Amino acid sequence: MKNWLPRCARTPKWIAAVVLACTLAAPAAAQQADLFDGGKLLLTNGVSSIQGASGGGLATWSTIAGRGTDAGVGLSAHATLVELPDYGFQSHGVSVGLFNRVELSYARQNFDTRDVGTALGLGKGFTFNQDIFAAKVRLAGDVVYGDPFMPQIAVGIEHKRSADTPIVRAVGATEGSGTDFTLSATKLFLSHSLLVNTTLRLTKANQNGLLGFGSASGKKHSLQFEGSVAYQLSRRAVIGAEYRTKPDNLAIAREDDWWDLFAAYAITKNITITAAYVDLGSIATFDRQRGGFLSAQFAF
Repeated sequence: MKNWLPRCARTPKWIAAVVLACTLAAPAAAQQADLFDGGKLLLTNGVSSIQGASGGGLATWSTIAGRGTDAGVGLSAHATLVELPDYGFQSHGVSVGLFNRVELSYARQNFDTRDVGTALGLGKGFTFNQDIFAAKVRLAGDVVYGDPFMPQIAVGIEHKRSADTPIVRAVGATEGSGTDFTLSATKLFLSHSLLVNTTLRLTKANQNGLLGFGSASGKKHSLQFEGSVAYQLSRRAVIGAEYRTKPDNLAIAREDDWWDLFAAYAITKNITITAAYVDLGSIATFDRQRGGFLSAQFAF
């Protein structure tokens, strides 16, 4: 945590501008009500994805972080671990939801190469690190309410900065930082206890950005798809699946699509635990990277 604050102090100026604009445009009701009203239905704010934005474990959704409604502010924090046969992944971060309209998030990702680091010439236990600053704006619709066939639609931007630019360039990436753009549509069909999400992502990130951005043969953004389906077993329990397509830019290593099977449980209205089986395919020439995903989210 001691390295987290200095990085956040360098948050891009556009995030501060969004915060100011949303604060000035806050509904008058929010000035009279409890600012942290926590009025959302359980699990309808999603969980924290590995990018830090709210959604599923692997995919970004149009949901807005925190439990605040359109008359309040929501906050959430997460910690995520993914254990694979040859690698270890860890993510932690925070996000804020402003009046169920705007979401701002920060996530720190750490990717431990363990013994693979030696085989790659990086040294045993070499860890790739990345910071992700993101913003999301709800444009129309509502996840739960309103027209039963009108989804909540949101656009997002995720700016990613590798802390290992010389290394990712050495493996073939052209840049150590890059920006993804997302368009998401999410709807909970209450009568069927079914949530469906689709997301389109413009990206040039290699392995989500941990191996840099672009390559000599693919410098431009490509359009990728993220899909999620979840079934609500009860007010507190959800099961589901996700699929996420990936660009395949680097000549030295194939990059596969990702998918998972997950279960989320709201222990209390503020604490949600998510567990999943994930298949991340081939990573840096090592195939069959399948394992366990565990995440804890604290939301207010």
